[in-house]
Amino acid sequence: MIFSRIAPSLSSAVAKTTVRSFSNSSAVSSKVAVLGAAGGIGQPLSMLCKLSNEIDELSMYDIVGTPGVAADLSHIPSKPKITGCLPHPGSWPPRSDDGLAEALTGADVVVIPAGVPRKPGMTRDDLFNTNASIVKKLVEGCAEHCPEAVLAIISNPVNSTVPIAAEVLKKKGVYDKTKLCGVTTLDVCRANTFVANSQGWHPKDVNVTVIGGHAGITILPLFSQVPGMKVSDEELDALTVRTQFGGDEVVKAKAGAGSATLSMAYAGYIFTENVIRAMNGEKGIVQCAFVESDITESPFFA
Repeated sequence: MIFSRIAPSLSSAVAKTTVRSFSNSSAVSSKVAVLGAAGGIGQPLSMLCKLSNEIDELSMYDIVGTPGVAADLSHIPSKPKITGCLPHPGSWPPRSDDGLAEALTGADVVVIPAGVPRKPGMTRDDLFNTNASIVKKLVEGCAEHCPEAVLAIISNPVNSTVPIAAEVLKKKGVYDKTKLCGVTTLDVCRANTFVANSQGWHPKDVNVTVIGGHAGITILPLFSQVPGMKVSDEELDALTVRTQFGGDEVVKAKAGAGSATLSMAYAGYIFTENVIRAMNGEKGIVQCAFVESDITESPFFA
């Protein structure tokens, strides 16, 4: 499914299609919360958001490290005000997570890269048991403290964590299918890069639509829709497989030291900034994301 934000004048027409609309008529103060902000994706993602002129306030949350990371980023001379939040210090009886509440209150977009990364030999499904519980807890916080925010789920396996988030929001009575998204932008970034390299083009001149899911063979790059692209069947197969399993390429190259953190941070930043730009009334912004859909038998589709 294509996830888009367009001008209010087109909203009624778009409501009957598969795109999503989030535009406002004028620019407003925007707050972005990054949950898992001290991790391998969260830190570079937060730095990129700190550099954005579209964001007014950036709140960082993680179980450790966020005050230091926020202090470091606060020295960058850029527009966003930045805060770093931790869970409430241990106490008895247990107290609520005041840090999460602080990070989320007033947020327009919440980006969730929290969770454990993949290691060699692991699939995204291997991450399910750990990351699913993390996403569940954080989305419960979103439902309580910023129920109208757009949620951008990065935590893998996205094909599973997004439906889990949807059920949490439904249980809390605040589910809006137009505001829950699995971030598949990295699949588009990879497809654009690989096509540009194969054709001798500048990557900025390439825009490959990638549909399906966000894991292996569920990732379906539509190379046939790229104007002027000329490749053999063998080259096309290789491009498809590399796009589908680009994450494995990085995990292997890092030899157990991590996964695709930097490129994912960039993709998450691009997705987030585009959402904010559309909220501020900019027209014609379209990007792919894993969202609720009735296009196929799958309840969620990108």
